[in-house]
Amino acid sequence: MRSSQALATRHSAGSLAAEYRAVRAFTERICAPLEVEDHVIQPHPDVSPPKWHLGHTTWFFESFLLQRFDPAYEVFHPRFAFLFNSYYESVGARVERPLRGMLSRPTLREVLAYRHSVDAAMRRLFETLPAENAREFSQLVEIGLHHEQQHQELLFTDLKNILFQNPLQPTYLPHAASLTNTTTVTAKAASMLPVPGGIHQIGVNADEPDFAYDNESPRHKVFLNAFRISNRPVTCGEYLEFIRDGAYQDFRHWLSDGWTRVCSEGWRAPLYWLPRAGETARDASNQSAAEFELFTLGGVREIDPNEPVCHISYYEAAAYASWAGRRLPSEAEWEAAVQHFGVQPDHHSNVAGTAEHPAQFPERFHPAPAQRNDAGEPTPLQMFGDVWEWTGSAYLAYPGYRSLDGALGEYNGKFMSDQMVLRGGSCATPVGHIRATYRNFFQPYQRWQFSGVRLAEDAGESD
Repeated sequence: MRSSQALATRHSAGSLAAEYRAVRAFTERICAPLEVEDHVIQPHPDVSPPKWHLGHTTWFFESFLLQRFDPAYEVFHPRFAFLFNSYYESVGARVERPLRGMLSRPTLREVLAYRHSVDAAMRRLFETLPAENAREFSQLVEIGLHHEQQHQELLFTDLKNILFQNPLQPTYLPHAASLTNTTTVTAKAASMLPVPGGIHQIGVNADEPDFAYDNESPRHKVFLNAFRISNRPVTCGEYLEFIRDGAYQDFRHWLSDGWTRVCSEGWRAPLYWLPRAGETARDASNQSAAEFELFTLGGVREIDPNEPVCHISYYEAAAYASWAGRRLPSEAEWEAAVQHFGVQPDHHSNVAGTAEHPAQFPERFHPAPAQRNDAGEPTPLQMFGDVWEWTGSAYLAYPGYRSLDGALGEYNGKFMSDQMVLRGGSCATPVGHIRATYRNFFQPYQRWQFSGVRLAEDAGESD
């Protein structure tokens, strides 16, 4: 994705092989607490079974690295490409996404054997690759590792949904409950911080040393009117007021497609908000936060009104903004605010699994309340690493964008339709993916991701 000079800056001799080992091992660590049966469940088409993630990330290296650079390599199984290809039309036919949960075979044991076989072949390739192929090989390995880290985040979100669908509401890890307990931090009232209008630059340059996907470039100028952005994401307590005011029953706040979802799917609260025993979803408008329960990777617990609201769709984020008399920031405004206030990425988890960031489970499995900033100049809080923040921007190409050549050209560009951009990263996002220019994107109805909302508004004449 970047220049060879930038790649050399990031990776010393042997570091790329070490990073490969760490990332690949961490994917299996994520799945280790699961039972065999957990690996095959697909509650709905947006979720993929963990076994499929294990196979697909392995197929990526087999298809794009081993078959390209090792003339003697023989594929592990001739039909695995059909099973584990995700959306690469140029590579060939594949199992349709909604049917991934129908695959009882290959077994989990066979998929793990596939991973280990490909890893062994990759180790040999690291040691024997001709020097003339090193640049292209390293670039593709780096893309593959970032691709796998994206699937690590998806594994956390998917397995959460898988466990949620089980009436037993199992806990992902026994010690996770202590990592999702409510805190004593009380959120300050939100304030709107001014950002001056004018020419701003967003995106990345091709010669910047850090990794970035092709959809984050080229760096370009945008003109923005002056605006204000909230100093923190919307909290569960604030979102509860939206619920109690009957907003889920008031079409005036909703986009047409969103209102259709509310009516057809019976939305009354964010995903994973559960009315306590004896209540029903229809009673939600009469409830307080203490009367809800929340399903987390650490089990079911009470909702902390001070933590960012999470697992809401774009439709819900836009409806809340309408109800609150504000709007969502555009993605250019979001990135310009980060630059204006000099916000540096911070993070509540460490799931990178790289040589630089040793693989370990997240410090938290859930968004944390904002730490109060009572001193110094006001700056936005929690712009990185708690919840992905919906923006009001459709996922489209930047001016001058060019997709990659070959099959990897399908990685980002083909999805620039019917999707909305999210920014900032969540508690499940790998450290290496937390940056100001990262453009996540999902369809507006989707809410199984760790997605929340930060408000914006046009600035007045006095700003």
